[in-house]
Amino acid sequence: MNYITLNNGTKIPAAGIGTFMMEPADAEAASLSAIQQGYEMIDTANAYMNEKAVGRAVKASGKAREDLYISTKLWPSVYKTADEAIDETLARIDMDYIDLLFLHQPVGDYVGAYKAMEQAVKDGKVKSLGLSNFSKEQVEEIIEKCEIRPAVLQVEAHPYYPQNELKEAFPDIHLMAWYPLGHGDKALQQEPIFATLAEKYNKSTAQIILRWHTQVGNIVIPGSKNSAHIKDNIDIFDITLTDEELNEIAKLNNGKAYYKATKAALLGYLAYRPNFDKQD
Repeated sequence: MNYITLNNGTKIPAAGIGTFMMEPADAEAASLSAIQQGYEMIDTANAYMNEKAVGRAVKASGKAREDLYISTKLWPSVYKTADEAIDETLARIDMDYIDLLFLHQPVGDYVGAYKAMEQAVKDGKVKSLGLSNFSKEQVEEIIEKCEIRPAVLQVEAHPYYPQNELKEAFPDIHLMAWYPLGHGDKALQQEPIFATLAEKYNKSTAQIILRWHTQVGNIVIPGSKNSAHIKDNIDIFDITLTDEELNEIAKLNNGKAYYKATKAALLGYLAYRPNFDKQD
């Protein structure tokens, strides 16, 4: 495993498994399979409704808590009571601390919620803080109004949409990529450069893309319920792409994003407000 040192001095695995869109049983099985195959990081969230499942997988793995890295996220519906929500997340995941806690979306009183997260760091409940789906301007607002600088930005990122502006604006804040494979877009994975490199290095095109991410400093959390795919997604650190190859991949940047959250959609979800404590 490769590791990245964050701006607060803590280390994070460069690759982990994501549990977005996984039902609890699937999230538990995938997380346990990942740990058994050498993964050290699992990413979950309040809104995924599978925090309890991730906690069960960690317990079932038999791995020491300090040997695993767990990240989760607060949904905007709990921002006003973020201090309580953090305790509730810890209870659901059945752990004494969270390695990395994100604000999931820049909606509502996210500044107040971030300040509650800062207090959780001071209280030893959280190690590092992050922002998910925040724009450059919103990140700057957090930095200006709060004490602890975010350590990680979780955003959509892949060779078509590498988020260069965000990375240039905050070089000390590491990017964690969701949709790291372009939301499964065959066009991306069938780009000639990836086919050529896959043959050269005896890897799949997906593995080449994931290795590209980690070499340019991104953290990746591809999700899968397939044990073989889970294994392949972390089997990327035995190759090193050359500078010339990285430059060729950089030419694929065309600004194509697969998902852009809208405030209207988020507010509609907030009106529903799932009862996180009732998850399986």
